Amino acid sequence: MKNILVTGSSGYIGKNLIQSYEKEYRFDTFSLRKSSLVNCDLESIDVVVHCAALVHQKEQFSYEEYYKINVNYPFELARKAKENGVKQFIFLSTIAVYGDSYSFLDESTKPLPTTSYGKSKLEAEKKLQKLMDENFCVSIIRLPMVYGSNAPGNIASLIKLIQKVPLLPFADIKNRRTFIGIDNLLECLDTIIKKEISGLFLIADQESLSTTRLIELIGEALEKRVVLIKVPLFESLLKLVKPSFHKRLYGSLEVDNQDTLRRLFGKVKTSLPFSVEDGIKLMIEGEKK
Repeated sequence: MKNILVTGSSGYIGKNLIQSYEKEYRFDTFSLRKSSLVNCDLESIDVVVHCAALVHQKEQFSYEEYYKINVNYPFELARKAKENGVKQFIFLSTIAVYGDSYSFLDESTKPLPTTSYGKSKLEAEKKLQKLMDENFCVSIIRLPMVYGSNAPGNIASLIKLIQKVPLLPFADIKNRRTFIGIDNLLECLDTIIKKEISGLFLIADQESLSTTRLIELIGEALEKRVVLIKVPLFESLLKLVKPSFHKRLYGSLEVDNQDTLRRLFGKVKTSLPFSVEDGIKLMIEGEKK
């Protein structure tokens, strides 16, 4: 049984990883906010899964703060892990490293980060890759928005909106966006740990959804009738007043996960366990409990 150290264990991904695989692995946790790296005991650890990060915040931080938390911390932790004989370091990164110029991403897409968060994550990736050798496996996972039961973020806000408002102005939106369900993510993460696979991975659900279809699926899972309508000039006004929100609702961002699936599963598995429809049902079922 492998010993795994998880940072950011109180966050959504870290918490779900530990809860879902507590019978398969022995877990230790470490908080970079509560303790110094000097006190991090890595003697018996086989794998470090680094989930901790400074993400997008309403409060503005300097790039120096992002660099300290998202670059220096993981690099120093990885270097210490390597010195202590840890075999694998898994770094949870983000598709924010690609910036906002693309509507389609695959592993050949050139990163063009525009935010401090994205820039810091890309810089961390570069530094971590330099530590990789035949004895130290570095696995970097670039993630789109993660959804699932009690997940924070935009989908949680959308669920609350659908629960409260039966009439929404989001009919006939033709965009395409790719997300990753927590159960599919954990399946891939478990495979990376078991097979000790190094490299860069784009982990995402295989189907993309329009905003309209996403709302319909959430409504169906909630067993709630949602009426979608088109309101003249609504999209134009939203684009003018809230351009970032408009981009999330109307813009497309599809992720191609085929190369990642081939490297993780070969020809044994060509699809992830859960479809988007399944993932949304599981998410809503978890919310109801």
